[in-house]
Amino acid sequence: MIPYADLKAQYLALKPEILAAVERVLENSAFILGSEVEAFENEFAAHQKARHAIGVNSGTSALHLALLAAGIGPGDEVITVPFTFVASVAAILYTGARPVYVDIDPFSFNMDPALIERAITPRTKAILPVHLYGQSADMDPILEIARRHKLVVIEDACQAHGAEYKGQRVGALGDIGCFSFYPAKNLGAAGEGGCVVTNRDDLAAKVRSLRNWGQKDRYIYEDRGYNYRLEGMQAAILRVKLKHLEAWTEARRSRASLYRRELKGADVQAPQEMPYARHVYHVFAITSPRREELRQALTSKGVQTAVHYPVPVHLHDVYRDPAFPAGSLPVSEEAARHVLCLPIYPELPDASVWEVAGLLRSMRLK
Repeated sequence: MIPYADLKAQYLALKPEILAAVERVLENSAFILGSEVEAFENEFAAHQKARHAIGVNSGTSALHLALLAAGIGPGDEVITVPFTFVASVAAILYTGARPVYVDIDPFSFNMDPALIERAITPRTKAILPVHLYGQSADMDPILEIARRHKLVVIEDACQAHGAEYKGQRVGALGDIGCFSFYPAKNLGAAGEGGCVVTNRDDLAAKVRSLRNWGQKDRYIYEDRGYNYRLEGMQAAILRVKLKHLEAWTEARRSRASLYRRELKGADVQAPQEMPYARHVYHVFAITSPRREELRQALTSKGVQTAVHYPVPVHLHDVYRDPAFPAGSLPVSEEAARHVLCLPIYPELPDASVWEVAGLLRSMRLK
């Protein structure tokens, strides 16, 4: 069997380092926030080339706090995309604001900047692009529109650790950015975790307060905050893994390059790496109108695949908005029908890539 992902392989390669980190936390007993979290924040900020990193308990919490720190609240509108994990939209709704959708570019699967201005209204307060699958959105036009309309830019970089836009790391290109350390992410914790990054001192201070019950000092509350704190154990494990992230990223990129070469002649479209981007391949997403047929055939041969995401957010009943009926966001809707994600992780053997690609080539239409 070729698994879609193999978290155990990563753990076994780092087992002595991880166990030492866990023992260190148990010995110092700083289980919530503390020295390990502070050290990880400094190291992750340096990795992402941001002034501040604030650890939280999930990527969803990161998005929620970033929106609140930026002043988003009831009656506001935030422009985003429907082809994303639901947390991107749910976090907007948590604040009482309304998500306003624009469609995606068919090649990058990210926000189409040409559609943003027509979605702006007097209620618009922010733009929330998603760096989907590990590739940056086209940020220059997004930032230019935001400047002209005095809008905040909040980057959902939950799948894009180490991704770059024109040589700059994502996350701090806009006002504030959000990362997830869910175990299957390129940088994954042994459980839940997340982080907010920013170059703005005011936003960093606000997020630090909000993640810890809104405390200015112990038991002195300046905000109605949340219990969104990062655990010391997760931070210690993330510190171990962060040292290996660049090597893992290059391994993912190498396997993506091999896939792309081996898929020539198959009836599928390989993901396109945009000229402005350093794609970190959180997933390797091919597209085909025969998606279900291909998926079933690969499963029958012992190849695990995944679909991210089979239904765009605006078509889920619990997230429906009459302004965005079926057919209103056609590129997102087509992507949801056609995307199939193949196994990709740093430890994936080249032979497995050859096998998966060979199977797909053998399924060509006659």
